[in-house]
Amino acid sequence: MLERAEGRSGRPLPPLAVAAPAGKRTGGRLYVIDGIRLLAALMVAAHHYAGTWRADRPGNPIWDRPVSEIMPTVFRVASYGWIGVEIFFVISGFVICMSCWGRTPRQFFISRVIRLYPAYWFAVAFTTAVLIAVPGVWERLRLREVLLNLTMLQSGSGVANVDGVYWTLWSELRFYLLFLVVVAMGLTYRRVVLFCCVWGAVAMLAPVADLRLLELVANPDGAWYFIAGLALYLMHRFGQDLLLWGILAMAWLMGQMELGKRIEEVERVSGWRGSVAIFTVFLLFMVAVALGHTDRVRWRWLVTAGALTYPLYLVHYAAGTALIARLHGTMDARLLIALIITGFLLLSYLVHRFVERPVSRLLKKGLDTSFARLRAAENRA
Repeated sequence: MLERAEGRSGRPLPPLAVAAPAGKRTGGRLYVIDGIRLLAALMVAAHHYAGTWRADRPGNPIWDRPVSEIMPTVFRVASYGWIGVEIFFVISGFVICMSCWGRTPRQFFISRVIRLYPAYWFAVAFTTAVLIAVPGVWERLRLREVLLNLTMLQSGSGVANVDGVYWTLWSELRFYLLFLVVVAMGLTYRRVVLFCCVWGAVAMLAPVADLRLLELVANPDGAWYFIAGLALYLMHRFGQDLLLWGILAMAWLMGQMELGKRIEEVERVSGWRGSVAIFTVFLLFMVAVALGHTDRVRWRWLVTAGALTYPLYLVHYAAGTALIARLHGTMDARLLIALIITGFLLLSYLVHRFVERPVSRLLKKGLDTSFARLRAAENRA
């Protein structure tokens, strides 16, 4: 059974793989994850709108006075919403490993292109248009910088993002690049575990070694969140074992340190204990998901909820805060935030329905044709 799990019949498995039971669960949509993704996006949006500015920690105000004074209760909750980004990273590790199992590098590449770019291209154009229409809140980029943003590689070129939330895409892209190596080798329990261990070790050592290129590739700020997601998927597919619990525990220990650093260096509006408590509850819930305790949840509307997540995340920040800065004196602050989030949820559905779906189909068809021609040319050669 172990040999079948590793796809290496006739050869003994190394000790590292002994703990992996045979493929336990391989199919079925996890509806709960779609719901978690939307919840994480709403957490981030609430944080950006109502949790980033208090009187003793001035930041980048979009209101006429600190949010902690305008709506103190909402502020106390929203100030922790930034943890939605770390939740995204963990879910990304889980979902990417799940969706890539048994796929070729070509299929992995195509799936990432058609998933990431259509909504992103719309978001770049939409956000630029809003910032032109509502000037004075965020500095607009030059046209050539906006055009470079369409590549999604602007962070690697030293160019600013059209919208500040795009920084997470740079972390995602580096994760995909690293994981592509394992996909090319063929995903197995042993190889994913080795990948987690090696990546985690490099992510810890690169900053200490002061190797800028290695640190850029290893992405120490986000590595352990992705690793947690990978370990959780292995639990889902093969069942729990001590090795996977050890990787998850290490990810929690490293993650709580990264949460503290982010609070000190960036967020500065929430506490470490509360942040770690939220992150811990999320990881424990993901363990329940991985072990099948939420499999009975099969609400179809969660699929639609999950589809809204990526467009909502891309369009909500710069455009939404610009609108708040313009409209904050016209109505109750809580009502304004609710209306803006509702509007962006509706926009996200329209983007998914009329941009992501048709453009993704066209991209997939074109890329499949291109790769088919490439294979034909190689065969003729």
